[in-house]
Amino acid sequence: FVTALTSCLFWNTFALGAAMDSKPNILLFLADDLGIGDIGCYGNNTIRTPNIDRLAREGVKLTQHIAAAPLCTPSRAAFLTGRYPVRSGMASSTGYRTLQWNAGSGGLPPNETTFAKLLQQQGYTTGLIGKWHQGVNCESFNDHCHHPLNHGFDYFYGMPFTLLNNCQEDKPPALDVALQAKLWLYSQIIALAVLTLTVGKLTGLISVRWKIIAWFTLVGGFFFISWYSSYGFVQYWNCVLMRNHDITEQPMRLERTASLMLKEAVSFIKRNRQGPFLLFVSFLHVHTPLFTTKKFLGKSRHGLYGDNVEEMDWMVGKILDSLDKEGLKNHTFTYFASDHGGHLEAQDGSAQLGGWNGIYKGGKGMGGWEGGIRVPGVFRWPGVLPAGTVIDEPTSLMDIYPTLVHLAGGVLPQDRVIDGRNLVPLLQGRAQKSEHEFLFHYCGSYLHAVRWHQKDSGAIWKAHYVTPVFHPPGAGACYGKRICPCFGEGVTHHDPPLLFDLSRDPSEAKPLSADTEPLFDTVVRKIGRAIEEHRRTLTPVPEQLSLYNIMWKPWLQPCCGTFPFCWCDKEGDSTQSL
Repeated sequence: FVTALTSCLFWNTFALGAAMDSKPNILLFLADDLGIGDIGCYGNNTIRTPNIDRLAREGVKLTQHIAAAPLCTPSRAAFLTGRYPVRSGMASSTGYRTLQWNAGSGGLPPNETTFAKLLQQQGYTTGLIGKWHQGVNCESFNDHCHHPLNHGFDYFYGMPFTLLNNCQEDKPPALDVALQAKLWLYSQIIALAVLTLTVGKLTGLISVRWKIIAWFTLVGGFFFISWYSSYGFVQYWNCVLMRNHDITEQPMRLERTASLMLKEAVSFIKRNRQGPFLLFVSFLHVHTPLFTTKKFLGKSRHGLYGDNVEEMDWMVGKILDSLDKEGLKNHTFTYFASDHGGHLEAQDGSAQLGGWNGIYKGGKGMGGWEGGIRVPGVFRWPGVLPAGTVIDEPTSLMDIYPTLVHLAGGVLPQDRVIDGRNLVPLLQGRAQKSEHEFLFHYCGSYLHAVRWHQKDSGAIWKAHYVTPVFHPPGAGACYGKRICPCFGEGVTHHDPPLLFDLSRDPSEAKPLSADTEPLFDTVVRKIGRAIEEHRRTLTPVPEQLSLYNIMWKPWLQPCCGTFPFCWCDKEGDSTQSL
C-alpha cells in the first residue's frame, strides 16, 4: 500500500511538474447571477447542463466555493485581484453597490494588479470575452483608465458594462428608481436655490457674486441632464459592445450577442493555439433580461431562466469543443464558476427570472447568507487533476488569483495583502485542508458575517453580525425591493451574533446559543479576535462607488459618433452559425 501510494504521489508530482514546465493554457468561465442549484452537477435534475456537468465529471468539484461579495462589480474586482473589494475601494458604503453607468468615473483602480497583468508578464496572451463591469474612463471619454486593456488583457471583446432590462426594448427599465428620484430631487433643490439667489441679487436683498450663481446653475444642469438621460438614453449609454477600445455596436443588438461572443471565444483559441493563453469568458448569461436566442426559447422546464441557463451551457460546450479540435484539452486548465448567488427578487409577475440557490438561505445582494455567496466551482486539467473528485473545504473566488500566478510561474505582488490562496495542492489531493482559516463576508463595505474553519475538529462556524430584514417576514428575500440593503432600517444587528455550524447545518436554519452549544462563547471570542486582526490589515482607499463616481458624466461617455449622437453597427451580418 505504501509503495502504491508513493508511486501515485510521484506520478502526480511528475505530471504537474511536466505540465507546468510548458505552462498550461488557462480557460476561465464566469457566469452572471447563476445559482448553485441551477446546474446538474450540483443537484439540479430539471435544467439540462451536460457540458458543465462534463467538466465536473472530468475534474474537481468544490462544494464550498465562496464569492467575496454578493454583487457583480465588487465580486469581480475580488476575483481579478485576489483581494477583498474593501481593499481596492470597490466596496460601497452607500446604497449603490455596483457601477451604474459606462460614463461613471469609478472602477477598478489602475494601481490594482490583476491576474491577467501578472500572466501577461509571464508570456501569456490574455483575452477577455464578455462582461467587464469594472469601469471604463476616469477623466476623459478616451483615457480608458479602468478598461480591460489597462488591466492586463491583450484583447477585449464584449460589454464594458452589464446587461440591463433597458438593453431590451420590450422590458421595463431596470436603472435604480431611487437614484432617478434623487437626481430629480437634487435638480429641483438646486433650481430653487438658483432662482432664489438670482431674485435676491437683482432686488439687492442678497449679496452674492454672479460666479456663485453660475456655479450652482452648472451643478443643477448636471443633475438634470443625469436625470433626463436615465429615462430615455440608457440603451445608448450602457448597452454597448466594444472590441478593444473601439465601439462596435451602440446600442447592442441582443439577438446576435451570444453568437458574437461565441465566435470571438472560438477565434481567440484558434489564433493562440500555440499558447500559452489566458481566455476569460465572462458570460452575460444569466443576468436579466435573460435574452435567449430562438433556438433555446421554450426548451427548458423552467421558463425563460431555464432556457437562458441551457443556452449558456451550450456555449460552454462549443468552446470546450474548440479546445478538443485544436488538441488543447489536456494542456488547458479550465474553471467554471458564478460571480455570486441567484437573484431571488428577479420576477415578472409569477414568473421567476432569477436563479435557485439550492438548500442555501438568501441570494444575490445578501453578504452573509450562503445563498448569496456560495457558488459553483469546477476545475478540469486532464492528467493533472484527479477526475470525479469532490472537495468540501472552504475556498474563495479570490483563490483563482494566486492559483493562476502559481501555474504561470509568476510571483505574487509583495506590496499588498493578497487574500486568496493557491488551490493547486488541494485540487491535486496533496493537501487535505483549505489554507483559509477565516473568510470575511461583506455587504458593500459593511462586514455582515465571518466563517471560521476549525480544522482540528472539522467544524465550520459562521457568525452573522448583520442580516437583512426579509419582506414579507420569513420570505427568504427582500421581495418588493430590487435587492436587500446592507445597512439602515433594512437590516438587523445581532449582539451576540447568530452562530451556525455549517458542517451540521448548511442551510443556516437553527442558530446556536450558549444554552445549546458549549463552545458558543469560545467561538464568538475567537471570531471577534479574527475580525480585529483583519481590520488592522485594512488601509483607507478612495471609494470607487461613491455617489460622485457612479454618477453619469457626459464627458466620460463612450460614443461611436459625435456625442450625443452615439450609435453605430460595425458588426453587420458578421455572425455565422457556429
